[in-house]
Amino acid sequence: MKKLLIATVLTLGFTLSAQAKDIVDTAVDAGSFKTLATALGAAGLVDTLKGKGPFTVFAPTDEAFAKIPKADLDALLKDKAKLTAVLTYHVVPGKVMAADVRAGKVKTVQGSELTVTTAGGVMVDNAKVIKTDIVADNGVIHVIDSVVIPK
Repeated sequence: MKKLLIATVLTLGFTLSAQAKDIVDTAVDAGSFKTLATALGAAGLVDTLKGKGPFTVFAPTDEAFAKIPKADLDALLKDKAKLTAVLTYHVVPGKVMAADVRAGKVKTVQGSELTVTTAGGVMVDNAKVIKTDIVADNGVIHVIDSVVIPK
């Protein structure tokens, strides 16, 4: 009986840890979004993107953030209002999978519109989508090669 109880507890523990992860945890686990994770923390957006959603996030990689001059990036990370505007410009309400993407204007959580083009690959403003459909339990991540800035 004791062995059965231990096996049941171990099985339940494995099942619970195998659950899907939210957008933040999914991005952190991917390993190529350290700067994005830092920025989300600095802007106070971690809890939002761990929330119910669903969200579609166009996530810039660490290499995308590296394209921003260090002094400019440091200044952005210290300006919570501007940082929040930039980060929420990368987020669209709802769960939009790659197969559902259409060219046109898309309203962001920030309030402005992103321009999506599909000729020769998907672009979001001036950023190229380099990987799609990283599914999280509260949305989806599409990886982009540049940080997009609201106008």
